[in-house]
Amino acid sequence: MILRLPSPSGAPHPLLGILLISAAVLLFAVLDSLSKYLSAFHSVVMLVWFRYAVHTLLLAGVLLPRRGLGLLRSKRPLLQGLRGLCLFATSMLFISGLRYLPLGEATAINFLAPLLVTVLAVPLLGERATRGQWVAVGAGFLGVLIIVRPGGGLMTPAMLFPLGSATCFGLYQLITRRIAGTDDAATTNLITGVIGTLGTSLLLPFFWETASPGHILGMAALGVIGLSGHMLLTWAFLYASPVLLAPFSYGQILFAGLLGYLLFDHVPDAGALLGMAVIALSGLAVALRQRRQTGRG
Repeated sequence: MILRLPSPSGAPHPLLGILLISAAVLLFAVLDSLSKYLSAFHSVVMLVWFRYAVHTLLLAGVLLPRRGLGLLRSKRPLLQGLRGLCLFATSMLFISGLRYLPLGEATAINFLAPLLVTVLAVPLLGERATRGQWVAVGAGFLGVLIIVRPGGGLMTPAMLFPLGSATCFGLYQLITRRIAGTDDAATTNLITGVIGTLGTSLLLPFFWETASPGHILGMAALGVIGLSGHMLLTWAFLYASPVLLAPFSYGQILFAGLLGYLLFDHVPDAGALLGMAVIALSGLAVALRQRRQTGRG
């Protein structure tokens, strides 16, 4: 059965957009949960390779027969390559962190990325941040300190993984903004998948391990779930504006916390919940301010 959605060429459908982005972030939380489970048995390189390879093969199978290899031509190949490497590093670092950290807390820290975009856009893009944006950034980092609580159980070197992941994802978002409108979205997504697949393929011979059929199926499912989530995300932006949808992306923190409890029997303590809420509210403040500025423009 083919899912039929209202035509994006007509009137906006904000409720449909909200439902689609909510479904997308739920899939991303499921993806991270499955990655955390499989990382206890197999190397991160294997997991990321399966995720990229399956995702890219499925995407290429849909796009290349219709549009040919010309789809891989880019007007900004250097930036496209850098964008792909940033997302590759994001995946490697975040899944590495999931091996040692609770799902909900790691997801919340990774959501520092929108705040880091504010910080990095000043020197890299020459943008100016308002006092309110700087306050939100500071509050977000305060949320991280509340989660890890220096001297607490989560204050370990493993915390560097989600922090590094958030930084790489922030750079990825900045580069995406820089090349927006330069290349077709399909070109951008396919090149990103190809770079991730090639990068992990170079490392795979050193990390390959024998896996059971069930685990191989689970690793292949990473690519299917990831592609499905990104498709839902793309559809969401067809029916509602990014500034409207941005706050709903933080639902992933809630889904991650619930799945962490249901699948890994982890209940965040009061301090962790407070820190997760502070990070989410800081990101929401930036998103809502951007929405007001866009509305005035």
